[in-house]
Amino acid sequence: MLDILEKKLTENQTTRKGLTTAEAEKRLSTDGENRLAKKKKTSAAKIFAGQFHDVMVMILLVSVVISVALGQYADAVPIVLIVIINAALGFIQEYRCEKTLEKLENMTAPTAMVYRDGRLVKIPASEVVAGDVFTLEAGDRVPCDGYINSSRALSCDESALTGEAVPAVKKCRTSEIDFTALNKDYMVYMGTVVTKGVGEVTAVATGERSQMGRVSTMLDEIKEPETPLQKKLGELGRTLAIICLAVCVVVFIAGVLRGEPVLNMAMTGITIAIAAIPEGLPATVTIALALAVRKMLKRQALVHRLHSVETLGCATVICTDKTGTVTMNKMTVTDIFTCTEKSRAYGVTKEGASFDEKALKAWESPDLGRILLCGAACNNARLCPP
Repeated sequence: MLDILEKKLTENQTTRKGLTTAEAEKRLSTDGENRLAKKKKTSAAKIFAGQFHDVMVMILLVSVVISVALGQYADAVPIVLIVIINAALGFIQEYRCEKTLEKLENMTAPTAMVYRDGRLVKIPASEVVAGDVFTLEAGDRVPCDGYINSSRALSCDESALTGEAVPAVKKCRTSEIDFTALNKDYMVYMGTVVTKGVGEVTAVATGERSQMGRVSTMLDEIKEPETPLQKKLGELGRTLAIICLAVCVVVFIAGVLRGEPVLNMAMTGITIAIAAIPEGLPATVTIALALAVRKMLKRQALVHRLHSVETLGCATVICTDKTGTVTMNKMTVTDIFTCTEKSRAYGVTKEGASFDEKALKAWESPDLGRILLCGAACNNARLCPP
């Protein structure tokens, strides 16, 4: 058993070339980072301006202008305050969420095991370049498109690209030269997940040039639809605008037919139309949504847009991938059980194994020693000298 372990560790130390650090930096500056196309960051001014795009808010702003023009400042001031409060609540929520999402993105940035200067090192996936040689094992997310140099029982979940739920079985590349098509068994693709096996891959396409990058570029061209609540409020706003204009015209015509002064009837009609507008509705909706967001935040749920709360309330089933989302995508041994004549349960911590809360060396228990020896021989761990 010791001979097998020594042989495996020696094999893991075999030097592989890959790219040099200088060459990788040169390619990185030429090709750019290995990232999907990102939407431009929304500035604070743009987020604030976006709060005034609602139909109801626009109607209120028009009513403010008309009130000021008619000298009715007592009516204009409350409406202005309501609009500002409404915009401030929406702005604060979206701005905070934008910053939080940026921090979360930095925290969850993926990494890759790449050969640089003949050594296997962990680097941010954004620094992987074409020509890099990287390794994969079960649970890894593929950092870029590449062809397989060597593998053992390698399979990948490519449902994000192809929709196929069954993992794709992979093999080593021989003489194939087509690196731009999908469904190639000698290729791995950015964003897919290794379900089992191990492999060594040479990167051929990164960032927007990868298959996932092409999909991302197409998705960016899709406009973000309105939520059901926004659609309903928009319809209500347009209906109110039509009603207000109709009332204004009817009052104006009726007054003129009765012989009232034209200017007086115009002002009367406009005043009645403004009075018919529910100034408090936008603020009421925003405050209700803001309270709902606060409750969700207490339960560790982050809401990007206020109106999304109402949409989420309509959901009955939510489907999500738990790995790396609900769970940490890490497996840790916490206990070891032996089924020999002297069955024992050993505890495992970062410091080592223990029995009856006492630290234990591997050689102090033959059963534990054999288990650890098998574990050392049957894994992908590597000794990386400093």
